[in-house]
Amino acid sequence: MNSTKIIQGGMGLGVSDWRLARAVSLCKQLGVVSGTALDLIFVRRLQQGDPGGDMRRGLAAFPDAEMAQSILDKYYIPGGKGHVEPYANKAMVGHKLSRSIQELLVVANFVEVFLAKQGHDGLVGINFLHKIQTPIMPSLYGAILAGVDVVIVGAGIPLQIPTIIDNLCRGEVAEFDLYVQGEEGSGGHKLSFDPADVMGDACEVMPKPLFLPIVASATLAMVMVKKCKGQVDGLIIEGPSAGGHNAPPRGKAVFSEEGEPLYGRRDEVDLEQIRRLGLPFWLAGSYGKPEELQKAIDAGASGVQVGTIFAFCEESGLRADIKSDVIKSCHQGRVQIKTDPIASPTGFPFKVISIPDTLSEEEDYTRRHRMCDLGYLREAYELPDGGVGWRCRAENPEHYVKSGGKLEDSVGKKCLCNGLMANIGLAQIRSDAYQELPLVTCGDDLEGIQRLSSLQDPLYTSSDVIDFLLPIS
Repeated sequence: MNSTKIIQGGMGLGVSDWRLARAVSLCKQLGVVSGTALDLIFVRRLQQGDPGGDMRRGLAAFPDAEMAQSILDKYYIPGGKGHVEPYANKAMVGHKLSRSIQELLVVANFVEVFLAKQGHDGLVGINFLHKIQTPIMPSLYGAILAGVDVVIVGAGIPLQIPTIIDNLCRGEVAEFDLYVQGEEGSGGHKLSFDPADVMGDACEVMPKPLFLPIVASATLAMVMVKKCKGQVDGLIIEGPSAGGHNAPPRGKAVFSEEGEPLYGRRDEVDLEQIRRLGLPFWLAGSYGKPEELQKAIDAGASGVQVGTIFAFCEESGLRADIKSDVIKSCHQGRVQIKTDPIASPTGFPFKVISIPDTLSEEEDYTRRHRMCDLGYLREAYELPDGGVGWRCRAENPEHYVKSGGKLEDSVGKKCLCNGLMANIGLAQIRSDAYQELPLVTCGDDLEGIQRLSSLQDPLYTSSDVIDFLLPIS
């Protein structure tokens, strides 16, 4: 792993799919699948008829054939659903996971990693968002069952993940402290997952993957290294120019005239402190050019994590028309990227590209009926009886307020779950014939895309990216 110079970013939902990860791993760099909402993506692929048969190929390799067949029988539609028919719903993942949801999470993550690892001996990683807590343990277990080599976790302080990995690899019960708003004291709401409940006698000891947390400061890096009970094998240091969610600026919030959060010197990572921790590290956020890779190595990094330039390559899961439109807009100087401080239900800043017919446009945003039917970015809150309730800042504001949320916290929130599913061609169709619109994200630095493509020839591959970043000396 120390010799890996390029980590392909784990971009969700489904942008960093098994095809992209496999293609990067074939080039002897670290291919990474996104673990976000894989249960939903897997189910919708099956409802599309599983073009190419890849999901069924992964299911055939799952250790429990009966479980795999049960999921296939439930969700697979031969020939695929009709174009105007909605996808069948699946249960949202809450703090009480039914047996069927646990099985689906395990199987979906197994299939994605299994497919990414076929036909090569390179490393494959999986990326999870710590913010999405409830599915993380069965998802991790499914990835471990498939032999995942590296686990990457960001969007939070994942102190518990190394211990969870250790327990799951031994086939033992793992626990996770659930963050609940309004909880008094040190809490007490815990998630629990027992591999034996899902796999039974098939549960066995498995090799342990490496663990790389994503952090945005030297302080957080030191917390991870010194306070984790399990092993931290390296660090990914991500800056605010990266796509997707960003850490908020440190200190008092200051905004530009366009309403974007402004980052300053306090947000610059002290790499000397990082080096003193003695672990390999990779830099992320606007490192998608060979000269930036060299700067990172000169600064003591093992390499870089790169997302945006891979997001628009041929093998990524992003819709082909979106890739083409963005690449052409890059060459025409028409791309507008905003760090939106309020769009995400999480409360974290989120990068959004302004594109017609997407939720980035005010007219399209207001046309959508606000609802939360996927629920990955819901927040847990404590009920008067000490139980746990769930609400989403992007749902109907009236419902959000009734569940104890503040109206001002719901203003301008966009449904990332449905928007990101639309990005990869899995948009839900509503009963009123409304089809969910995309919400496209990427990092600030698009120069690498411009250097790899042209207006006349916008297509490029993941191997083109790697050759570009690692030129032969």
